[in-house]
Amino acid sequence: MKRIVLACSAGMSTSLVVTKMEKEAQTRGLELKIYAIPEQNLRDELQSYGGDILAVLLGPQVRFKLTENKKLTDAYQIPIAVIDSVAYGSLNGAKVLDQALGLVD
Repeated sequence: MKRIVLACSAGMSTSLVVTKMEKEAQTRGLELKIYAIPEQNLRDELQSYGGDILAVLLGPQVRFKLTENKKLTDAYQIPIAVIDSVAYGSLNGAKVLDQALGLVD
């Protein structure tokens, strides 16, 4: 199953975004595993599941880590971006899902 990984700081707000994204993916009939991990665990996640990860989205609170993490994801040819802060703050799962899928297209 293909994965979308949200890498964040503490994970409280991000887990709410994940729930909204999962519901939206189900509505669209998409079979995706969407989940959040602490940003510092991204390297291990890529090593374990790199071939199955469609995209990585960083929580706005760790946007300063984008350049560092892009080096990691580039090695696996996985796109990465910072979650749109308005979509994140409003828990707009559909918009965040669109952002992730847009990285793949």
